[in-house]
Amino acid sequence: MGDDRNLAGRLGQGLRAAGEQLRRGRGYLMAQPPYKRIALALLWCVAAPLLLLLVWVLILLPFTPGVADLKQARAAKASILVSADGKQLASFEEGLQERVSLAQISPHMIAALIATEDHRFKDHHGIDFRRTLASVFYTLGGDAQGGSTITQQLARNMFPEEVGRARNINRKLKEMITALKIESAYSKDEILEAYLNTVPFLYNTFGIEMAARTYFDTTAAKLDILESATLVGMLKGTNYYNPVTNPGRSVQRRNVVLSQMRKHGILDDKRYDSLRRQPLRVSFSRQAERNLTDTHFTAYVRKWLIDWADENDYDVERDGLVVHTTLDYALQEAAMKAVERQGNALQIIADVEWAQPDSGNSGSAGAYAGMHGSVTPFEYFWRSKGSLVNAFIRETREYKKAIDSGDTSAAALKRLKADRPFIARLRAAKTRLETGFVAMDPDTGHIKAWIGSRDFHKEQYDHVVQAARQPGSTFKPIVYGAALEKGFAPNRPYRDAVTNIKAGDGTIWRPTDMSGSSGNMMTMRDGLVFSKNTITAQVMQDVGLPGIIKLARDLGIRNSKLEPVPSLALGTSPVTLLEMVNAYSSIAAQGQYRKPVFVTSITDRSGKVVAQFSDPKSEQAMSAQNAADLIDMMRGVINRGTGTAIRYRFGINGDVAGKTGTTQNNTDGWFIMMHPKLVAGAWVGFNDNRVTMRSSYWGQGGHNAILVVGDFFKAAIGEGKVDAAAVFPGGRRPAPVPQGEVPGDIGEEAGEMQQEGVAPAPPPAPDPDDTEEGGQGPIDGEHADPQSGLPPLPQPMSPPAPPEPDSGGSQQQRE
Repeated sequence: MGDDRNLAGRLGQGLRAAGEQLRRGRGYLMAQPPYKRIALALLWCVAAPLLLLLVWVLILLPFTPGVADLKQARAAKASILVSADGKQLASFEEGLQERVSLAQISPHMIAALIATEDHRFKDHHGIDFRRTLASVFYTLGGDAQGGSTITQQLARNMFPEEVGRARNINRKLKEMITALKIESAYSKDEILEAYLNTVPFLYNTFGIEMAARTYFDTTAAKLDILESATLVGMLKGTNYYNPVTNPGRSVQRRNVVLSQMRKHGILDDKRYDSLRRQPLRVSFSRQAERNLTDTHFTAYVRKWLIDWADENDYDVERDGLVVHTTLDYALQEAAMKAVERQGNALQIIADVEWAQPDSGNSGSAGAYAGMHGSVTPFEYFWRSKGSLVNAFIRETREYKKAIDSGDTSAAALKRLKADRPFIARLRAAKTRLETGFVAMDPDTGHIKAWIGSRDFHKEQYDHVVQAARQPGSTFKPIVYGAALEKGFAPNRPYRDAVTNIKAGDGTIWRPTDMSGSSGNMMTMRDGLVFSKNTITAQVMQDVGLPGIIKLARDLGIRNSKLEPVPSLALGTSPVTLLEMVNAYSSIAAQGQYRKPVFVTSITDRSGKVVAQFSDPKSEQAMSAQNAADLIDMMRGVINRGTGTAIRYRFGINGDVAGKTGTTQNNTDGWFIMMHPKLVAGAWVGFNDNRVTMRSSYWGQGGHNAILVVGDFFKAAIGEGKVDAAAVFPGGRRPAPVPQGEVPGDIGEEAGEMQQEGVAPAPPPAPDPDDTEEGGQGPIDGEHADPQSGLPPLPQPMSPPAPPEPDSGGSQQQRE
């Protein structure tokens, strides 16, 4: 209590002393003549804020970068992507930036920049006080204007964390202090060069060189006056004045830049009037990312993150963000191994089957592995498809460039066929078998594994989200689901017979099956289990295409176009693998659709959450009871239909359901499987659908794509990542089935229906370039293949080591 009384006493003495000083000051002021009193008051009103500002600047001075920092900018911390269990997946240490000297930048760009952003740039020392005061005046009047000089903008670009992001006076003062330091450390040309090399232009591009390439497919040195004005115009707001997404605003802003150039004597009235009438000419090309740590999943997230960072004023290269994804690292590893193991085995099968006139027809991958070293992969394919080879060549950039340079078609073909490295690259690209794989949690929509191709660094095209391919019979569950939604019972009977189906344009379609038609009655359940086209087509007729398309959209096929034609029911309308797996996830989640989720949150370098992404609300796509009935029907596919390899080859005994899919000419193989806690699907095929698996056995999804999914699930269950005992609501775990010979083999017909009443397509006309003049004669002093016109194929190499067994450990058996 005594201390409190003493403190109160001292405070009281201080207040009395301050009051005495104020009385003396007031007495002195009142003793002066009136004019002097007014002058002293005005002086105090001006001096007090200036003094306060000076104190504020002195306080902030230690918190701004020093000269040494300017000469060696702070070490930026790259943003990273991490898996759900905290494993680093990729980083952003490499960005789209290429530094150029001031001499390598178009003078139009420099003139437009100075005229628009800072026309007194050469005269001030980092701060244009006239412009700053004018901007304050205009802003107070309701016309917000920026007063930052080029040097101040450079300060923000170089030190976003130190200067700050908030739009307040504190940041502005730091910006000004840093600008003064920059002017003391750099020459004006160095400042311009540094600014033009660091300014952001969206799409993860930094600096004028990458901006020129991205928006105009040129270099910084070759930018013309309109291109320069467009890019300078973006600096006021890169998103708002983006010439790609907002061309109208971009033109208006470009013309403002041109008017500034006229105002400052760079353009005369006639030239300005001519230029401002010119249309916006953008040649947009998003530059390839150059990060060696990328996969298809991280590349997909990277593109999304760049857009998010642009909108939220973050720099993915410098700000050290941590992007928390949904990917499960162990499941991703299992998926990568499954794709590699089964993809390699299927590639060997394709190599051998296309190597000789007799393709062979073994159901054992080991038999093909033993033959692989004694054949030349795809030799028979290339020898037997000469006109197709010509078509491949005509679609290349090299051919188009040759034609543009004045070559005739025949001359271009002849020269390119003689180019051995070119032909080798073409062959390798066309005959490389690819596969896509994706797995997601049906309860949350979280993506757990994502493989876009067999090797990202060889093939960046993403077969999960970019490739739209015909899904074949994997689309059939949607047809049967629509039937259940309409009130049909799973045991509703249909006759297994070829039926005439009249399309909207009057043509007649007759769907058939590989196994033929028995003429007997068959339930809807068995129609799906045995993938019967005859039954599915009749169900489609009774349900109607609008109901089928609506359910497909509700379940998750929301981006691909679904053609309202009868063959849609058999999977002829292209979709992406992600859409199909999403649809099956909705079924597995008792009919509840969830949008796929791949990022849960973003934290900054200190661990603070800067963005949180909650799981999207679910939508009831179909009733829970009908979803349960459909799952039960699809259990039969695994237990006794086209998907029995899951039980007999991989020994998976859990409560699972799924569907295989195969398209015309064995072009696409599909398999999607539903587990109560994880849904996964795979697609197998070639990028060019004119190249296919040769035999009907290995061309079916029940013999190719199923291997990838089965391999993955076997590993996931073995590692405890998937609960083998989990069951769907109302389901039960089936009795164990021993691995071994599959009892019988159920074939699957592709989804194309045979058209009736229409004349068959005429055979292709002879290729005018399939002549000796067109490149069919001797090439490079050797005898060319008499049918393809290509140089002789290389001799086979020594046999490779046989691939690992399909099941990840057990011997392959014929299905």
